[in-house]
Amino acid sequence: MTKSWKTPEPADVLSYAYLWADEAERGQEEGLKDRPVVVVIARKIVDNRMQLLVAPVTHSEPKDGEAVEVPPPVKRDLGLDHERSWIITTELNRFNWPGPDIRVVRGSEDPYYGAIPAKLFERMRSAILAHRFRMTKRTE
Repeated sequence: MTKSWKTPEPADVLSYAYLWADEAERGQEEGLKDRPVVVVIARKIVDNRMQLLVAPVTHSEPKDGEAVEVPPPVKRDLGLDHERSWIITTELNRFNWPGPDIRVVRGSEDPYYGAIPAKLFERMRSAILAHRFRMTKRTE
């Protein structure tokens, strides 16, 4: 099935079992919940494989300056719920595509919700670059 999946690009929103940095520090290897994540960087590595950096989307309201809110029209366009959500900009997961933690979106045959608009992507990217973030490397 993965052969038909398109190559991820920055701003794409995927379904993924995100592992929070504090969970990884406690020795956890698997994310506890499948959630949308935004592709921050997608780059080719050895053997033409892709390495992705992704930022998690959460309903939990973050501290000031740690996230960018996802506007309701964007959530609607992605097919997400109606609750407030934020893209966390203080931590990322890094993994090789497609990886074991990619999940198929319910009612679909692939992991893609869609993509966030360029303006929102730039706000997210600027927020990530504005401070130090924690990187969690996932198992291949």
